Amino acid sequence: MMKKTGLTLVILFVAAISFAQTSIKLDEVTKHTGDSVTVCGKVSDLRYFENSNKQPTFLNIGDKYPNQQLTVVIWGETRKLFTSNVEEMKGKEICITGRIILYKEKPEIVIDNPGQIVIQ
Repeated sequence: MMKKTGLTLVILFVAAISFAQTSIKLDEVTKHTGDSVTVCGKVSDLRYFENSNKQPTFLNIGDKYPNQQLTVVIWGETRKLFTSNVEEMKGKEICITGRIILYKEKPEIVIDNPGQIVIQ
């Protein structure tokens, strides 16, 4: 019985570590490409391309396009899952959790569910 409990605790501990996010500063995003992180910043600009393929919404964090430090991408299917109006994030400080990828040499995080964004 004791061995089973110990083994279960070890498995839970390892699982918790593997799902943990690293909190970084906005000016560190380029150093964390490929990492799953939590990063906070102000939504300087927001653009919704309703008539484009997959209906993307782009949140430009830290500055307006093309000088943004991070782009947050919300595809149309994910946007439908938000209970609040996505446009209300413009000008607000938000925290984003997700994996940083590069798109045209600029860091971005693609949102798969609304829980990845927290308005401060």
